[in-house]
Amino acid sequence: MKTRTGIIGTGSFLPSKVLTNDDLEKMVDTSDEWIKTRTGILERRIADKDTASSDLGLEAAKKALDEAKIGPREIDLIVCATATPDMFFPSTACLIQRELGTTHAFAFDISAACSGFVYAIEVANQFIKSGKCEKALVIGVETISRITDYQDRNTCILFGDGAGAVVLAPVSEEKGILGSHLASDGREAGLIKIPAGGSRLPATCQTVQEGLHCLKMKGNEVFKLAIRLMSWVVHQVLEECGLRINDVDLLIPHQANMRIITALASRLRIPIEKVAINVDKYGNTSAATCPIALDEAVREGRIKDGDIVVLVAMGSGLTWGANVIRWGR
Repeated sequence: MKTRTGIIGTGSFLPSKVLTNDDLEKMVDTSDEWIKTRTGILERRIADKDTASSDLGLEAAKKALDEAKIGPREIDLIVCATATPDMFFPSTACLIQRELGTTHAFAFDISAACSGFVYAIEVANQFIKSGKCEKALVIGVETISRITDYQDRNTCILFGDGAGAVVLAPVSEEKGILGSHLASDGREAGLIKIPAGGSRLPATCQTVQEGLHCLKMKGNEVFKLAIRLMSWVVHQVLEECGLRINDVDLLIPHQANMRIITALASRLRIPIEKVAINVDKYGNTSAATCPIALDEAVREGRIKDGDIVVLVAMGSGLTWGANVIRWGR
């Protein structure tokens, strides 16, 4: 009997171009040692000028469909989490839908920044549980390099581009998504933002010259909140599922910064061996970090049937949330 929603396929895609710490040394006042010490990042991937978020998302989606062993026509819903859409509208989800040929499905984007994929998982889960659809494609994709100020040494060292995707479908009662907890606090909206380009501050020559279309972040405040809020929400969602920290087989946190990840693991008292980490290779890919890390963990054999997997993220909004999944079909 199929009573829960589970992940039946994963996929990810990274651009081939690598931006190393040595490369950044030539662009901004920084050093490889400073970046490694502060962030744990060694390199990140950058999309070429002709590649948009929908292109990366499409490739990740194809891999997820292949792994799920289903065709595009079997997908009823596409939810794309992104803070860097191809354009304001149409949605990136619709652009990916066009290329996949899933014209019978309905598709839309979610804007929750780095928390977007965690949010999107639960949104798709609710559509499947309600009976509105049977199979959903959930994508997290970013081309953060497009909104990065490469003269700001505090932010340009952090971000990279990439995409991850999963296919959700009904699974057996004892498997699948056991619970999710989502939260937000708009009072902290100013901590991570792109000031210009929307209806509040439309694009002008002045906003472009002042770099107001690039990401701005108050890093120290975000650092402290990320650890506190992500640890809180993990405890909260596990309690709601009747589980404890010791039940977690793999924690997949938002890959923002190695110091945040290690501090989070320490606060949760989870051995670092039970934490998925790839921030050193890809940097912070925002909504794409969790699905990329999940796909890598699956392909490396780190997740076994019956394992408890927890996804957790925090991002602009502020938004934060976590999903608990018992792996398998």
